[in-house]
Amino acid sequence: MAPLPAYLVRGDQPALLADAVKHLVAELVDAGDAGVMTEELSGDEYTVAALVDAAQTPPFFGDRRIVVARDVGRFSTHDVAPLVVYLRDPLPTTSIVLVAGGGQVARALIEAVRKAGHVVDAGVPGGRGRSTWLAAKLKEGPVRLDARAAAMVGEHLGEDVDRLGSLLEMLASAYGQGARIGPEELAPLLGGAGSVAPWDLTDAIDRGETAVALRVLRRLIGPGDRHPLVILATLHTHFARMLRLDGADVADEAGAAALLGMSGGSTYPAKKALLQVRRLGHAPLARAIALLAEADLAIKGAVDWPPDVVLEVLVARLSGLTRGVAQRATSAQVR
Repeated sequence: MAPLPAYLVRGDQPALLADAVKHLVAELVDAGDAGVMTEELSGDEYTVAALVDAAQTPPFFGDRRIVVARDVGRFSTHDVAPLVVYLRDPLPTTSIVLVAGGGQVARALIEAVRKAGHVVDAGVPGGRGRSTWLAAKLKEGPVRLDARAAAMVGEHLGEDVDRLGSLLEMLASAYGQGARIGPEELAPLLGGAGSVAPWDLTDAIDRGETAVALRVLRRLIGPGDRHPLVILATLHTHFARMLRLDGADVADEAGAAALLGMSGGSTYPAKKALLQVRRLGHAPLARAIALLAEADLAIKGAVDWPPDVVLEVLVARLSGLTRGVAQRATSAQVR
């Protein structure tokens, strides 16, 4: 693919951002000499004017020049105006690699890059896309993980996937490039468990898997560093959605999304809420809301328990509701 005049690389995890920039620059350099072809601007000293000057400088050797500018989020919309003007008619022999950071990247600059080049999202996709992303990264890595080891990595790192690169490098250093890695080789180098997504907690509760839900809760509190009231708010939002759907004249996912005000974006949470409210029924759902209210008062001082303990009891009770409904349904079928 032919090099473009401009790229913006953005992402919320520094390690993944740095890795994406490294790979992009390597692709642009191709078989050339990176030391001769590239110029890097970083720190608080460089200005947009210096960046534009660098972009307008013809290559000294070869046929391409690559200018990497870091932390472009520190520039305001007013600051980036000269760069936006340059990108309307960029020098064909220069590729600018703009790296997000230092603040929010000006919208005018994002749009200018989209027109002249390409925006690279270095983040991790959500939902099922995360598994696909992780599998691709493991396949590109310096070692070969078997299926069990790959599953261990995904479960252990959780949301802290920016640790993946360093983990793969450690495995290659310990066992050699191209080594086949199973759970036994992986376990000693895994390190501490990473954080997890909030929906991992609500999904485990919806399945009635108390042990899994409690493990996820502890990771949200520990590595995730989420405040107990934030976790409680997540649980309240989850069950409040079901409460709004309980008894409503809603037939499908689209109707549920419209009622919950989700029609402008992803409707998948509405689908999950609709399925779960049908599973639970009114009485268990009303009990869940009462448990959430009790936990809210307890965390705020009504009960002399640590907030972590209050949440553990709450999560166990909430997941028990789903499990109880499933058990009663099974007993009725047996009869």
